[in-house]
Amino acid sequence: MAGVTIVWGSTFVLVKTALSEISPVLFLALRFSLAAIALTIIYRRGIRREGILPGLLAGGLLFLAYVFQTRGLALTSASKSPFLTGLSIPMVPLASSFVYRSRPRLIELAGILIATMGMALMTLPDGRFEMSRGDFLSFLCAVTFALHIVVVGHYSPAIGFRTIAVIQVAAAAALGIALFPLMEATRFHLSGSVAAAVLVTGLLATALAFTTMAWAQQFTSATRAALIFTLEPVVAWITSYLLLGEALPVRGRVGAVTILAGVLLVELRSGARL
Repeated sequence: MAGVTIVWGSTFVLVKTALSEISPVLFLALRFSLAAIALTIIYRRGIRREGILPGLLAGGLLFLAYVFQTRGLALTSASKSPFLTGLSIPMVPLASSFVYRSRPRLIELAGILIATMGMALMTLPDGRFEMSRGDFLSFLCAVTFALHIVVVGHYSPAIGFRTIAVIQVAAAAALGIALFPLMEATRFHLSGSVAAAVLVTGLLATALAFTTMAWAQQFTSATRAALIFTLEPVVAWITSYLLLGEALPVRGRVGAVTILAGVLLVELRSGARL
């Protein structure tokens, strides 16, 4: 799952560049369609009928989360967007507790608190709270993605990671194809950056990443999964800095270290009973 966050975090710059030449929901339709084709070819014999409804639920949440994220990314910076969407981390244990009626472990809550403090340092480097339309859409992505993590974690052990991975991506693709003409003025210019963004996000950041996520969530809690995902904005910031020169001040760099500390706290103490 840490590898998944590295893939996701490194694609923010790629997608940000592509969105200057393609409308957001059309981009998502192409991304999810490519991923759905690849996964169907690989796992077509492993899909179980009882997983259709859970897969559709996960796919609907997945599509909605990415609509918010992609539209938000078009209106905010490639370094700030992942930290706002990363607010899903503190929301996951709350949503998970509501669904499972169980309390997250104390060590998990401590790690989430530390990681959230780090995220605040990086998102608000000057100490002021300012939220543009792009920032607000990114926040809505965080809410939706938190629900998606809980749904996948709930159903993966019961119906198998292959089924939920294929159906959720196929559902997101179908929604994208059906809705992009209604949701936006279509804009498309086929260029190297658009083709690269569709290929990388479709095959690596969607097909591979969400299959890995569905498989891994059979063996860990939704709270720990969310905590591992705090690595994504750190990777996104490093990539944005190297490729676009979007630097963070010292306060933001301290935040990145704080996020890593929260992750390590839980991972290194995963065997402790607190």
